Amino acid sequence: MTNFVKMAATAVALAIATPVLAQDIIVVSHGQANDPFWSVVKNGVDKAAADSGATVDYRAPETFDMVAMSQLIDAAVNQEPDGIVVSIPDADALGPSIERAVAAGIPVISMNSGSDVSKGLGALLHVGQDEFDAGKAAGEKLASMGGSVGICVNQEVGNVSLDQRCAGFSEGFGGSVEVIPTQNDPAEVEAKVKAALESNPDIDTIMGLGASLVGEPSIAAVEAVGRTGEVNVATFDLSAGFLEAIAEGRAAFGIDQQQFLQGYLPVIFLALNANYGLIPGGNVPSGPNLITQEKAAQVVELSAKGIR
Repeated sequence: MTNFVKMAATAVALAIATPVLAQDIIVVSHGQANDPFWSVVKNGVDKAAADSGATVDYRAPETFDMVAMSQLIDAAVNQEPDGIVVSIPDADALGPSIERAVAAGIPVISMNSGSDVSKGLGALLHVGQDEFDAGKAAGEKLASMGGSVGICVNQEVGNVSLDQRCAGFSEGFGGSVEVIPTQNDPAEVEAKVKAALESNPDIDTIMGLGASLVGEPSIAAVEAVGRTGEVNVATFDLSAGFLEAIAEGRAAFGIDQQQFLQGYLPVIFLALNANYGLIPGGNVPSGPNLITQEKAAQVVELSAKGIR
């Protein structure tokens, strides 16, 4: 065999062994730029892009704005990518844009929010957790810790998934629950939680819906009124600061939905689908996982690195 033939054979073998990778996947989330939770999601997206070889574009509105988010989805559809990943905090507002993508033949996977509506809108599958069930599990746990009067602090009013968390918490908790609406502002959260604790000394449980923006300020509010050890503070999601508080006994637990996976897996799945026609046969639950005191120290470092 001549050198030319050998080189040609090698080139053919490499071409067969190295398939053409998906070149265009677009991720559209509702995550706001000041929310550390979504930076972990984006870290997962970036890692999936590196691992799959796909070109991935992450987009999100600057604030919780469903009109702006639907426009971002429409713009993504117009680009005719190999796949689109979306979060679905409001199916009524985003549904038409998602259905437009599906009608155009673009594979769609939902992540984070929208597990209950994803299939109906035509998405291939959902990567995330059932928010109501996660809230219910948290409520049951907090009730078993002696809680009877609680507040659920919602930092993103209008996000259906967060409403479901509070509703699930209320059902699982079984006691008195008041929803405290706030903005994505830790200072405002701390002030409102402090005011609630001062106005109702019977409050013994705080359920936060985000670790950095709600969980940590809630701990600060409890400490400010001198009730550390009397009020159980738990939150959805993780942050290094909240994990440290759990490890030190100043907080009850965090609910880990593994948002790194929510960014990572949909991109990998869409790349596999584009290249080989492979796709999981159903939704992928990334949570919930309760991170209690005995587990917290193990994941502090990973949280600080933007993975947990």
